[in-house]
Amino acid sequence: MSDDLLATSPVPVRAGAAINLTNIEQRYGGKTGSVLALTEVNLDIASGEFLVLLGPSGCGKTTLLRIIAGLLKSTSGEVKINNESLWSDGQRNDKVMQELGVVFQDANMFPWLTIQDNIALPLKLRGVGKEERRKRAAELCELVGIKGFEHRWPRELSGGMRQRAAIARALSCRPRLLLMDEPFGALDAMTREQMNLELQRIWQESGCTIVLVTHSIREAVFLADRVLLLSPRPGRMDTLREIPIARPRNSYVQSSPEFQQHELELRRRLDTFA
Repeated sequence: MSDDLLATSPVPVRAGAAINLTNIEQRYGGKTGSVLALTEVNLDIASGEFLVLLGPSGCGKTTLLRIIAGLLKSTSGEVKINNESLWSDGQRNDKVMQELGVVFQDANMFPWLTIQDNIALPLKLRGVGKEERRKRAAELCELVGIKGFEHRWPRELSGGMRQRAAIARALSCRPRLLLMDEPFGALDAMTREQMNLELQRIWQESGCTIVLVTHSIREAVFLADRVLLLSPRPGRMDTLREIPIARPRNSYVQSSPEFQQHELELRRRLDTFA
């Protein structure tokens, strides 16, 4: 194994916070009383950072992502995106929402639209002209590695390629923040590994801040600048671990002692929750 493969360097320090979470708490009401899902979440996420949310099932990872995305208003606390409050007087801040792109586990492609038109749909909804939409869709197809498939139907693409298209769609309006909820959870192991490599490249080329939810410790260590491990419900910030492994990372780095140590220590901490 080459020295270059195992070389490590600190993750670059990125000035300024893209996301500020202050005293986030989430309760859900029910017939037998309220359930506390998240509590005491205080976190700054740097501009350009790749943060991964990890934790046992039901710990509130997706809930926290939905709160950051403005899809769910926290019971208490405040979310700021680029120093502006996400909510004001019970209403989402439209200006802030335009900074966000979201990708879910299901690509959710509209089957009656071509891949190009699926990718360009957010632009169409914002009134962007047809030629500009096509140009942007073509740029994004090249970025995510599906150039040449612009005029195909979603049913003609594999699951991995549909997820590439979903990422392209989320990037269509040039968001500064990309929020991803287990985007590769339904893919086979080999496709998932390839998509991890591609996502790292897309992130580095786009300059976005990314927050990603996963159940995979290996995926978390491979992709993250930092991993936030949430405790079992009610979800609290249990561990915030920096992953100072040099980039770009390739598949072989997973066999390095440093990578395996991060993976082992996160796994041991997760095992204590069982």
